[in-house]
Amino acid sequence: MTQLFALHSAYGLATASAAIDAGLLDTTTPEHVDRLLVPFTSSRVPETTVGIAVDPALRSLRERFGRIEELEGILGPLHPSSWEPSDGDLPILERLLTRVWSLDPHDLELFVQSPQVAPARTLMSLFPHARITVIGDGLMTYSPMRVRLPHTVAARIGRVVHADVVPGVRPLVGSPHAEIVPVPPAVFAAALRETDAAETDAAETDALFDEELPTVLVLGQYLSALGLMSPAEEIALQEQMIDRAARWSPRRIVFKPHPSAPPLLTDAVRARATAQGAAFEEYRGGLAAELLAERLDAVAVVAGFSTALPTVHALFGRAIGAAGADTVLRRLTPFENSNRIPATIVDALTRERSPYADPARLQLLVDAVGYSMQPELAGHLRPRAEEFLRGLDARERDRYFAPERLADLRLPGAPADGIVRRMLRPAGGVGRVEEWRLTAIGARRRVGRAWRAIRGR
Repeated sequence: MTQLFALHSAYGLATASAAIDAGLLDTTTPEHVDRLLVPFTSSRVPETTVGIAVDPALRSLRERFGRIEELEGILGPLHPSSWEPSDGDLPILERLLTRVWSLDPHDLELFVQSPQVAPARTLMSLFPHARITVIGDGLMTYSPMRVRLPHTVAARIGRVVHADVVPGVRPLVGSPHAEIVPVPPAVFAAALRETDAAETDAAETDALFDEELPTVLVLGQYLSALGLMSPAEEIALQEQMIDRAARWSPRRIVFKPHPSAPPLLTDAVRARATAQGAAFEEYRGGLAAELLAERLDAVAVVAGFSTALPTVHALFGRAIGAAGADTVLRRLTPFENSNRIPATIVDALTRERSPYADPARLQLLVDAVGYSMQPELAGHLRPRAEEFLRGLDARERDRYFAPERLADLRLPGAPADGIVRRMLRPAGGVGRVEEWRLTAIGARRRVGRAWRAIRGR
């Protein structure tokens, strides 16, 4: 049997490696499993990214696999996310890859990240007899599918394997039929620790880890690049992060900026930290945020809505805080934006006196938001969305749900319809105005037929 892992992120590779270590993926004896890693780069500009196939920090994780075949070696100059062959080419490509990668297409299991898009979606269609397992990719796993997969593909998705970084909450990818397989936090933490890239850091950063000062780690996010806020608002958000970090009274604040963020943002953070009376250090090394917090022995980690927040809390017990998640939730467009669930989870976990400390309550929130994002694909969640919304006050409801969305879906708490919305609201598959127009046409035709009958025509 061959298990083919098509992965593109270090987080996904660590999740798959931890699942292998925990024996969660074995359908037969391990010695009879041929594990093939097919890494690819999903970055828009792959030439500027160190992919998981060559990243030295991931060397030990790659050793879990018997062999490695880079997808770029097949696609050449074609970007992996653009690999969308025609249906007529799929049988040819299946025979080609079966021969090149020495596969038995009838005894194959695919492990894929991001199943909604190429190249994962292409591989799932290309091998029509393969069983499919989705490998989680952080908080995105808790979002529902954002596209409807063909039944011939969706019916073969049997499992969703994910790092259990929000204990007690079930991911929505693959629901309601796929089996959810959580990777225990301790096993996932052990796999992440193997990626410690300390040896690749510059020598001048050694002092950063040698100083034993009460430290808060702040993770920068470049949200203005996503159009969610202006550069001035981004600077204000970074300053809010420092204010949030100051609540732990640190003697030092270490800032890990987003790789694409301009120096102006770091300058604003530095000035704010200095004003708070804390020493300031910037870290631009290759260490993952979760491991950086461990190396610094940080008392807390603060960010916007980074996946690192629940991960560092669940795996390493660090305190976490967020700034600006509520603002992001209001500005995400369209409502089904794939960042909505991650922002919702982080906001719910980091709010003061959060009403979502109980995992069952947090699951209701995730299910309700997930249904509102994808009412057709997640239609089975409507009863839970209605149950959740009936118990919310207006302020809490408006924090996570757009009034217009509630009105469109006729969910509890929706604002009363105005006359224009009542006229345009669909009924029987068409808008009411169109319904009235068609009714008038039908009536006119019936009158015409009756008049012709009276006149004997």
